[in-house]
Amino acid sequence: MIGLLRGKLLHKQPPYLMIEVNGVGYELEATMNAFYGLPPVGDEATLYTHLVVREDAHLLYGFADHDERAMFRNLIRINGVGARLALTILSGISVDAFSRCVRENDSETLVRLPGVGKKTAERLIIEMRDRLGHGADDGIPSEPRRGDHVDTVKDAVSDAVSALIALGYKPQEASRMVRRVEVAGMDSEHIIRSALQTMVE
Repeated sequence: MIGLLRGKLLHKQPPYLMIEVNGVGYELEATMNAFYGLPPVGDEATLYTHLVVREDAHLLYGFADHDERAMFRNLIRINGVGARLALTILSGISVDAFSRCVRENDSETLVRLPGVGKKTAERLIIEMRDRLGHGADDGIPSEPRRGDHVDTVKDAVSDAVSALIALGYKPQEASRMVRRVEVAGMDSEHIIRSALQTMVE
């Protein structure tokens, strides 16, 4: 089992990234929370990981911290919740916020996440209630990076919409979510963060 990677960050385009460790490039799908904590491309990055072995592929998932990975492992034990849905859930809501939804029986917030219907939300609350430990802080970045070029803003918006679609949102829904965000001065990661927050507020 590959539990942690530390190496040079070669590529990041939510939800995908690549880290080079001792000359080997590891491709991962990571939660948005993990992306918020990543350094610039070319710098050293550290991610907790979980390896899913299938007949046709070995899939590596990346997480911001131990608590987020532990939540992912709890989620994929639930009937009907696969690795992709678990990753989508943790990209749309922090560990602490998810734990709060479970404690308060807040299914209304959970059904706003892509792929989570009413029955799935109720199952998550029931089955996760006895499994939850203490969550970690969700690590909101302090200030978004600023940029004034119009093309840069357009690229950031386009990248954000593409990432939301990759996370499971329908194209029209992804575009609508991004339109709710004041994108001036934001890069794509911060646009995604703000768009996801509008779904759980």
